[in-house]
Order: sequence, then C-alpha cells, then structure tokens
Amino acid sequence: MLKPTYLQQIKAQNPLVHNITNVVAANFSANGLLAIGASPLMSAAIEEMDEVPRISQALVINIGTLMGKEVSAMVLAGKTANQVGIPVVLDPVGVGATRFRKQTVQTLLKEVKFAAIRGNAGELATLAQVDWQAKGVDVGSGDADLAEIARNVAEQYQCIAMISGATDYLSDGKRQVQIHNGTPLFPKITASGCLLSALCGAFLAVAEPAQYFDAMLEACTAYAIAGELAAQPLSDTQHGQFYLGLLDQLASLSPEKIKQYARISYA
Repeated sequence: MLKPTYLQQIKAQNPLVHNITNVVAANFSANGLLAIGASPLMSAAIEEMDEVPRISQALVINIGTLMGKEVSAMVLAGKTANQVGIPVVLDPVGVGATRFRKQTVQTLLKEVKFAAIRGNAGELATLAQVDWQAKGVDVGSGDADLAEIARNVAEQYQCIAMISGATDYLSDGKRQVQIHNGTPLFPKITASGCLLSALCGAFLAVAEPAQYFDAMLEACTAYAIAGELAAQPLSDTQHGQFYLGLLDQLASLSPEKIKQYARISYA
C-alpha cells in the first residue's frame, strides 16, 4: 500500500539536487525540481565535481548529450557522492544507440554505486543484455518481459530499477511494482523522462537507504499522476500546453492527491 510521505519532506527540507544532465533537459528538470519544492543545481564542470556533491543531498547523472570532459566529470562526481553518502541516480539516455554511450555507461556502472537507474524499455533492456530494437533515444520495440528486465537490472547492479512507459515497472530485485497512471503525451515532449530522473533524485534525497524503494515508488507514481491530470483537459496535439501543465500539476501535488489517483499493482 502506497503511503505518500516523501513529497512533504521535500517541501520541508528543500534538498539540493545536483544534476549533470543534457542541454535539452536542463531547464525543464530545474523547473520541475522547483515545482515540487526541491532546489536544483546544474553543473558539469569537472573542476568542481569534488565540491558540489559535498553540498548536495542527491546526484543525478544523465548521459543525454555527452560533451567534452563530461564523462570524467560524471565519474568524479559519482565517486564523491559515494564518499559522502548521498544517493546517485543514473539516466542512461540512448545507451544502446552508440558504442560511446555504451562505454560511458559501462564506465559509470563500474566506478560508481547507483541508488537507482531509470530509463525507458530500450535503455534498460540494453543494460540487461536483452534483445531489443531501438532507434536513437526512442523506446523501440521488443518481446521481452519488462518486469523481468527491471528485476534483472536491479539485481545485477544492486539498485532500484525503473522502466518508464505506458506502464511503469519498478523493482529492487525482490519486490516488483507496476504503476498504471500516466498519459500518451509524456513522449510527445522532450525531456519528460529526464525530469522524472531528476525528481527521483529529490525523493531519494529525503529518504534513508532502507527507504529508497518506497521513495522511488512515490516519486514515479506522483509524476505519472501529475502527467495524467495535466493531460485530462487537453487534446492529443496540445503538446505545449501539456509541457506547462505538467509543471503546474507537479507544483500542486499533495499526499492526498497521490493517494486518491494512484493505480499501482504488486507482482
């Protein structure tokens, strides 16, 4: 049973969430974090990756647009975050698209301990080494069991694994949950998945390690509900209105609203 508690803690504590994210997602992720009551810090300068995680409560690493020394910055920031004991979230954007992205993620997974990995079906299928047909950063298609992919990734990397899609799949290797909220408008705007990863960082920031699964469940359910409510008055072509409406709904979320609209099932 979902008992929302972490959203209120975010609003009370205003955790600082360090994001190394892509140029497409930075503005949207920052505004989404502000909407739920967190404080965003967007930095990828390797010169400060030994300092920024030390003043942050969570780190989110998103490989969407890799440039310059960013990979080295991600590794250093991740190692620093591990040293100081803050949770680290990985968003392996388009990991199966190129050799460089695969190598980058392999390096990160070798060097950094992640509390959570969030991506679409194609991205996590690549991490689980499951056959999947994807184009660029798109979800793609395949016949594999998504719940099993999530469980496999969670077990292999000792983390919480989350697959976003029409149905969201969440696993810690033992427990498995499906979230049935959401809207087809999510993939119609850029960086909607990137924003979810950033929000996962905020929810983990106010949780103890033993609570990470529950915090991720609340984060992903809350986000799916916000999207669902934002889409209700819109046609399927009002992408711009959905973009803005999603931020408004995130800002108006409450534990009561999450409990009222949540549609989740346990495996």
